[in-house]
Amino acid sequence: MFLSALEIRNIIESSFLPKRCQCTLSPDLSMTVKVYADGQTDHLDLWVTGIDASGLNGCREINELIAQLRSRQHHMEVEPHSILGKAL
Repeated sequence: MFLSALEIRNIIESSFLPKRCQCTLSPDLSMTVKVYADGQTDHLDLWVTGIDASGLNGCREINELIAQLRSRQHHMEVEPHSILGKAL
């Protein structure tokens, strides 16, 4: 990785502002990203684990990851409404 773990975390966390985002990076370069619904509760809008951060070598890769996370977040915000009434 060309960027430090702190720099990557800062870029990802700040990209979800004004929502609160917590990004953790383990020594084996496995990343977890949590995006909270608001600053008042611990309700999660998004929780993704097992992200391989070893390929995050620059802005392009980080931006692609952020776009994928935002897409997944949007899908998660829409999904609960579409499963109402369906048997689980």
